[in-house]
Amino acid sequence: MRGMWHMGRVLIIGILCCLAGCYPPPEQYPYTKFIQTRRETLRKHLEELLPAEQRNLPEAREEAKWLADTAYKAAAGISRVNDSRFPGWAGNALINSRFQDRGLCWHYQHDMYRELRRRPLRFFRIGCCVRDRERRTEHNCVYVAEKDGKWPHVWVLDAWMWNGRLKVNKGEELDPDDWTDLPEVTDMLSQMYTEGHNWPMEHWFIIRGENGSYARYNTPGIENSRQYKHMRNNISRGHKEHPDKPTNY
Repeated sequence: MRGMWHMGRVLIIGILCCLAGCYPPPEQYPYTKFIQTRRETLRKHLEELLPAEQRNLPEAREEAKWLADTAYKAAAGISRVNDSRFPGWAGNALINSRFQDRGLCWHYQHDMYRELRRRPLRFFRIGCCVRDRERRTEHNCVYVAEKDGKWPHVWVLDAWMWNGRLKVNKGEELDPDDWTDLPEVTDMLSQMYTEGHNWPMEHWFIIRGENGSYARYNTPGIENSRQYKHMRNNISRGHKEHPDKPTNY
């Protein structure tokens, strides 16, 4: 009997831990020792994308560090703004059922692109990519490449799969039959979020209308939708929570 009680307690603790892991990462998450180590690893990976003559330049290393640090901080911050309760496909089911407004993979893609464009980049560029395009399993991410680098010589950043806990993949190790570059999405987002922009992180470029279809945030009539009102409420709350900067991290 004592053994069964112990096993039951372990099971309950495990379930609670799993549920806690589903929720958006807390503000201190990107600053934990574990994630700081991952930030440093990503910095090194990004530096390796650069030509040999650039890798040891102080300004190139600083840019790589900024990108690595911002990627982990932004992923967690985006999840908190989206108020995503479950990661990956579980979260998608809630959004598609209208129980939750935000948190699809392409939502995270757009949001991560927005955050990584907050400063002009001299040595790197931000792009968009997709797995299983045109399928029900389509999965969108952003990537970091060397300024003149081509796909798949990139590092793919996935903030969606683990609900704000950044997942990183080397582009050259992904299946080329499944993954592809998305220059048209990159071009679209680059016009909205120019390098060095100051849009609040609560801003959503594409909004779901009342009829269920998506449109740009400035489309006439979209301001009447629930998701647009949700965005405006987030922006208002953000002004109070972080009044001196456009981000919550």
